[in-house]
Amino acid sequence: MAMRSDITIPLIISAGIHIGVIVIVAMGADFSEKPKPQVQASAPAVQAVVVDQSKVAQHVERLKAEKREAERKEKARQDEANRQVREARKEREREQARIKQLEQERKQKEIETKNAADAAKAAQLKQKQEKEKAAKAEADRKQKEKERKASEEAARKAAEKRKAEEAAAKKAEEERKRKAEAERKRKAEEEARRQQEQMMQDALAAEQASLSQTRNKQVISEVSRYTSMIRATIQRNLVVDESMRGKSCRIFIRLANDGFVTASKILSGDPVVCRATKTAINKAGRLPVSNEPDVYNKLKEINLTVQPEFN
Repeated sequence: MAMRSDITIPLIISAGIHIGVIVIVAMGADFSEKPKPQVQASAPAVQAVVVDQSKVAQHVERLKAEKREAERKEKARQDEANRQVREARKEREREQARIKQLEQERKQKEIETKNAADAAKAAQLKQKQEKEKAAKAEADRKQKEKERKASEEAARKAAEKRKAEEAAAKKAEEERKRKAEAERKRKAEEEARRQQEQMMQDALAAEQASLSQTRNKQVISEVSRYTSMIRATIQRNLVVDESMRGKSCRIFIRLANDGFVTASKILSGDPVVCRATKTAINKAGRLPVSNEPDVYNKLKEINLTVQPEFN
């Protein structure tokens, strides 16, 4: 606003000066000399006044343009200043939020540290109490153990003589029974283990045989299905004519695991049919093949009989 005032005042002064000049010139043109009877004598003065007014008007317009440009620049400066103020405010708000977040995190860590310290103190106190309790229990146990041993010692001495007499007689019999029972258990366990192992082996063999038989059937079925698909693919690409009717060709085909034909060889058959068959295989490029390894292994090298079909 100060800059706008600084521009406006000189403009007003300048305009006032120019208007004053115009008035003086006009007055000088009207009153400095007495009117002369010739009409032609007043024309130069009037023309001079008109020319001066045009210059003044141009000057005024230039000053107005300068004023507008100054106002535009001032507005741009104010807009930039306002933008910078807004950015500074946002940055300050972000910084305050970050400081607030850091302060919250610091307080949270202080709380967690205090809780951990309190927990450690509680654990130490509990451990101390448990040690004291264990020490007291151990002292009681030792005292009871001492009393028990004294009682047992007295009973042992009383029964020692009786036991000594019975021990010799029982020892041999017990040893014999123990050995006999141990041998019986060992043989029974050995027999049970052998029977169990045999049963497991028989069951496993039967299961393997069943699975193998089932899988073989599945593989054979899949091989047959893909063989039919291969033959159908060749038939679709086979160019036939009447000379091939009733004739056939037996051909060897080797396939990559993606069905790409890596080799083909004519084994036997009609030459015309065989040439057409080989052309059809090359045209197909890839033939149907299974992703299952055991099925692919039976398809990767096959001997196929191709007989032209007629509608």
